[in-house]
Amino acid sequence: MNTALKIAAFATGLTTAFGAAYGVGHATGTGPRPTASTTAAGAHAGHTPEAPNAAEHLPGGLQVSERGYTLSVDDPFVTAGATPTDLRFRILGADGHPVTDYRPAHEKELHLIVAPRDLTSFQHLHPTRAADGTWSAAAALPTAGEYRVFADFTPAGAAEGLTLGADLHAAGDLRPAPLPETGRSVTVDGYTVTLGGDLTPGRPARLTLTVTRDGRPVTDLQPYLGSYGHLVALRAGDLAYLHVHPESTTPGPEVAFTATAPSPGAYRLFLDFRHGDAVRTAAFTVTTPGGDAPTEADAHRH
Repeated sequence: MNTALKIAAFATGLTTAFGAAYGVGHATGTGPRPTASTTAAGAHAGHTPEAPNAAEHLPGGLQVSERGYTLSVDDPFVTAGATPTDLRFRILGADGHPVTDYRPAHEKELHLIVAPRDLTSFQHLHPTRAADGTWSAAAALPTAGEYRVFADFTPAGAAEGLTLGADLHAAGDLRPAPLPETGRSVTVDGYTVTLGGDLTPGRPARLTLTVTRDGRPVTDLQPYLGSYGHLVALRAGDLAYLHVHPESTTPGPEVAFTATAPSPGAYRLFLDFRHGDAVRTAAFTVTTPGGDAPTEADAHRH
């Protein structure tokens, strides 16, 4: 992404819901979180036959393995700095071999999201795949800390897509920061984006994001990956993905989505929109009823 707003110790472990407005992520409910005993095959040590079904209730991106697929990052230890990092990874099937056959979703076989633990930046990347199944992408990691990488994809022949997440450790001078306070309107590159609606734990809520420029509504948003808007929502604390459904079919000024927060708490919303042949990202911090935003002390504890 061209704007460092799109989302550093990350909990162990996006399904994409795109349409006329493009939403990423899958998640419903508040099921159990994965533990350190999660194996490379996606099972838990001492698991019961019911254990695999529990993953169906987890928000997306919390697990490195799910439904027989595993996200394998070649080198999760990198150095933060001004020079982009070449990320290389593979999606392994149940047989341990890299997956090489995917069903494209909105013009791409795989969408890669990179976000630090403090959610102060966000990147939506489209890596390239080699014939042997190795994916690569240049990621900007300007600050030290813990990052999370999310691979959002649909294997060929699969009924639905899935999102896997893995940790990335960037060495350097670590300076943790609390979630930024944004309010209901943010400005990026001269555009003002205003958020309407509220996330509600446990039930769908309608969110509208209105784009204006110089006080005038923007009514000619350009398609980005075949849609007019792309929303990623991440839960603070573990960076779980929300399941976001697009609603809008017109090129602005409003882009509407339906999202369900799996629990009370603080969330970061990242809207990608394209206008003037450039993609920009507007980021919001929101807190659901019954939830508290993390404080600066919380950030230092991570």
